[in-house]
Amino acid sequence: MRYGTDKNGRIVKKAVVYTEAEHSITNDKIDPDAIQIVNRLKDVGFVAYIVGGAVRDLLIDNKPKDFDIVTDATPSKIKKVFRNSRIIGRRFRLVHVVFGEKIFEVSTFRSISEGSVGNNFGTIDEDVQRRDFSINALYYDPIQKQVIDYVGGVEDIRKHILKPVIPVDKIFVEDPVRMLRAIKYSATANVKISFSLRHKIRVSSKLLSQISTSRLTEELLKIINSSHSFDIINEAIDTDLFMYLQPAATSMMFNDIKIQESYFNNLKKLDELNKKASNARLGSKLVFLLKDFTDSLTDWTKEVKSKSPAGELYSKTWRECRNFILPMNPQKKELEFAVKSILLSYGVNIRIKNEKKNLDKNNSKA
Repeated sequence: MRYGTDKNGRIVKKAVVYTEAEHSITNDKIDPDAIQIVNRLKDVGFVAYIVGGAVRDLLIDNKPKDFDIVTDATPSKIKKVFRNSRIIGRRFRLVHVVFGEKIFEVSTFRSISEGSVGNNFGTIDEDVQRRDFSINALYYDPIQKQVIDYVGGVEDIRKHILKPVIPVDKIFVEDPVRMLRAIKYSATANVKISFSLRHKIRVSSKLLSQISTSRLTEELLKIINSSHSFDIINEAIDTDLFMYLQPAATSMMFNDIKIQESYFNNLKKLDELNKKASNARLGSKLVFLLKDFTDSLTDWTKEVKSKSPAGELYSKTWRECRNFILPMNPQKKELEFAVKSILLSYGVNIRIKNEKKNLDKNNSKA
């Protein structure tokens, strides 16, 4: 146990400390540069941990995509320790430590003086209360090989429970994107959303309409690249969230059960592509979100037989797809690649210099 004092000065239990024999995390599964960052911060007298999703993934034997670090050092002090770093952010500053092509995010413990989205520095006791769900509120010390658990996250992982750390009357109001994270964790971390939490997400779903296009695009890209798009979008539809992510696709599926079946079959194909080639370009993945819509635009067999101008067909289809996929705003070149891939699958003779080989390859996958 880790002990501290309450507001009256009494000694209380603050956290459970799990040793290496109890948590089963081994450092060979952790990026050595992340361990080096923690080690160097500790060497100069600071507290530092690997935190959040990486710890969760290590505990459930998933490979972490990123290793975030949290410390009591302020950004300016972190910058002095690492020459290969830069301070980012305006309201809340944090540090990116760069090793070649790898970027590690190092943040300072945050305060709860302004709720879970404030920008003041704080202590680890406060920082943990800002974490969205208990499974993401775990701290790992790779030097001592200990997991520090203030909120019962380890037991929730073992019981497959998704439990909010922030009170339910505040968690989604303060940041509606947390609803998307909840359904993502349900699909990828093998945890169940309780009936009451699911109900809270449904009644709060309209809060997503307040979120900027850039943040919604970021979340949608995570879903598209996750290899779990089928399960996540199923959850998003069940919780009334998908209508705010892809309103046109939601309407199309609700109006035609055959299109709904085809859309989900395409999501399965997208997940298969991600498992085989996770680094495939985004345009090749957007094909699976657009194919049912483009199929409905016209009789493509007649268009090809009548030799309709390829450039004109492309321009019209691109505009329609651009509107269809809103509020998602992918890079223009990736949307162009997706539309051209689809037109090629119909037999429309559309080409772009230096892309023919890639388009034909993508066409065979779709």
